Amino acid sequence: MMPEDKGSDAHAVIKSVNENGATEKEAAEHEAAEEAAENEVAHAAASSEESHSDHFHFRLKFVFDRLSVPFVIMTFVLCGVIAAFASRYLHRDEGFHRFFIYFSFFQLGMILSSVAGTIETLFFGWELVGLSSALLVAFFHDRPAPVANGLRVWAVYRIADAAFLVAALTLHHLSGSGDFDGIAGQGDWPNGTAVLSEGSALFVGCLLLFAAAGKSALVPFSGWLPRAMEGPTPSSAVFYGALSVHLGAFLLLRVSSLLDESLTLRILVILLGLITMVYATMVTRVQTDIKSSLAFSSLTQVSIIVVEIGFGLRYIALIHIIGHACLRTLQLIRAPSLLRDYNSMINAIGAYLPEARAGNVSPTMRSRLYRFAFDRGNLDSLLDEYVVRPFVLAFSWSDRMEQRWTTWLSGQSKSTDDSANEKAGADV
Repeated sequence: MMPEDKGSDAHAVIKSVNENGATEKEAAEHEAAEEAAENEVAHAAASSEESHSDHFHFRLKFVFDRLSVPFVIMTFVLCGVIAAFASRYLHRDEGFHRFFIYFSFFQLGMILSSVAGTIETLFFGWELVGLSSALLVAFFHDRPAPVANGLRVWAVYRIADAAFLVAALTLHHLSGSGDFDGIAGQGDWPNGTAVLSEGSALFVGCLLLFAAAGKSALVPFSGWLPRAMEGPTPSSAVFYGALSVHLGAFLLLRVSSLLDESLTLRILVILLGLITMVYATMVTRVQTDIKSSLAFSSLTQVSIIVVEIGFGLRYIALIHIIGHACLRTLQLIRAPSLLRDYNSMINAIGAYLPEARAGNVSPTMRSRLYRFAFDRGNLDSLLDEYVVRPFVLAFSWSDRMEQRWTTWLSGQSKSTDDSANEKAGADV
């Protein structure tokens, strides 16, 4: 073989090796690029899922802690007692089955509110309690008074629920989620520390205080509580003596970490409780029917519980709620037997009970205080004028607009106009 042939063969072999190496290198780079692309797609999908979960604010979550467990046990016990009592009390009543349907919605709402781990779960239970409350107030719908009072309760609840909803949206915006664990930060109830700033805690706390005032009939929403006694005695006992009236205080206990963050908010809670306590105590003394008297007595105790929450006595407030709920339930289901119990007491002691003394109050001041208590501080008229009436007018206007739009869309207005024109032509 010639030297030139050997050189050309070596050159060809080197060229072939270089080409094969370049091909393998390109293949490796292509595989690396494909793997990097797959990793990027997977990372993008993972980040998208994480972002979706981060922005998914509305979810159900349940917690069982030192606050929820006693409250849910109390709910089960008292609802069981009231259900057993109502099965006999409303036996053969026309609305027997309707009562237990509303009562089931109420119990479900109370349980959801008790074990709610997020503010949206609590809001869902809060709404069920409000809906069933208004329906049971208007239970005897063949009479105008229960229906009108049910409308009053519904109007107050709607305003309180609006404040609750704004507070929930604000919490989502500030903390990124509606979890009470995220709001309270480190520590279980009642030792949590709020993660919000003082100004944010004050704003959200005021909205929740407004919602609690509407649900627990605190001033200035106290007028609807005695009117809610238009419903059956079992619903009055479990709603406005035991459970529903304490739901506002439960809300304040659940977000008590916000109270620790803002001194101004604590002062507002204490002042509202003290004002309601004085108001309810005065009004209770001039009531002439037992259910209204028990309603304002319940309001007095609830206001004291609110004051305890404002002072940071959370365990005492929880024990107070449980004790007061059990006592008031017994008193309200025994209300129809009041005259019999009173006569039995008189026969037992052999004389009439002594009258209460007026105290060291001048006759002029006494008459003014009596007039204030007798008129219930004119809160009923203020409630009707500035809450119920605008509420009814707004919904009446919406109903008329809906009827006009549906009539126009269905073409009935045109046919009505044509018939009117034909009638006018016939008259001519």
